[in-house]
Parts: sequence; structure tokens; C-alpha cells
Amino acid sequence: MTDAKREHWDEVYRTKAADSVSWYQPTPEPSLKALDALHLPAEASLIDVGGGASSLVDRLIERGWSDLTVLDIAAPALDVAKARLGYDAIRVAWVVADVTIWRPWRYYDVWHDRAVFHFLTEPEQRLDYRHALEAGTAAGGVVIIATFAPDGPERCSGLPVQRYDAAALAAEFSPAFMLERDWREEHTTPGGGRQSFQWCVLHRR
Repeated sequence: MTDAKREHWDEVYRTKAADSVSWYQPTPEPSLKALDALHLPAEASLIDVGGGASSLVDRLIERGWSDLTVLDIAAPALDVAKARLGYDAIRVAWVVADVTIWRPWRYYDVWHDRAVFHFLTEPEQRLDYRHALEAGTAAGGVVIIATFAPDGPERCSGLPVQRYDAAALAAEFSPAFMLERDWREEHTTPGGGRQSFQWCVLHRR
């Protein structure tokens, strides 16, 4: 299954411009606002799960963050980000992996995931994700996660998704993680469409 998933996402980034995919954000405002509210030092460590070609890592480098990791199943997506960053790409740890079979070798202060978890439509996939999450966070660690909301799309990039409200998303990570904040976002796609997202911030107990 991992090979099929990798081939799917590799093909997406081989055939579409990074700024034309539906999840593209010129600036990752919801993620940055969530991080600002946490008042973390720039020395904090952050992993962007499914970060791909997202510009979140660019903005964090600009803010002085120095311990950054970006994980994605699609190497072509990471290549886009590396090319965009140029020399600054050496400041980031790049990981090509399927998060459901990957196991971190260290803890991160912040686990950030915008729109990976909702692709995990099978219970065993979500359990494997939680194993990675719990292995990569210690007590006090923070999870910033976004999925499609209940009125969001039923499919994305040709794949089915699992939609969540705040209570359902928090329940997926209980009891190891406690919900601290939640909000909804109406994302505008490059094509002018609207997508409803559910965001949650959780803390590791």
C-alpha cells in the first residue's frame, strides 16, 4: 500500500505545479497564528508532517527557528521546497517517509499536520499514525492538526477522506493528548473553491 500511496503523490507533484494544488496556501496563516499563540522560543523543535512543498518552513526560518524537520511521502514535493529555499535548505532535516510506518528517533516540541490525518480512512492507519505521534512527542509536547471539517470535501486529490469536528478529532488522540484550542477555517483553493477545515491544538499529557 505504501508504494501505491507514494506513486500517487509523486504523480501529483510531477504533473501539477505546487501552487495549483487545492491545498496550496500563499502564506500558512492558520499554522503561524497557532504557533504565535503558543509563545514558543525559536529553539523549539518542529516537525511538519506532510509538509511537502508548503512554505511553512520558509516562514519559520525567517523567524529564526533552527530545529526544523519536514516529512512527506512524496520526494518531488520536498524537492520543490528545497529548490525554493536554496542554500537555506541545509537548515532543514528532510524525511521521505509514510508517517504510518515511520518511527521517529527523537522527540519534537511541535508536531504539525495540515491535511495528512484525514487521508487515513482505516482504523489501523490511524492507530499507526498515533504510534508515530506518541513516539515523537514527550509530555508537554504540542500537536497542531487540521483536517477537513464535517462540511468539507469528501474526497481530495482523487482519494476519500475522513472528516472531523473538534470533538471527534480530539477523541482520536485521547487520552494521551488533551484538546486545548479548536477553530474552523474556510480555505480558498487556487481555483476559487471553498474548503472547510477543522483545526485543533492538543498537548501531550
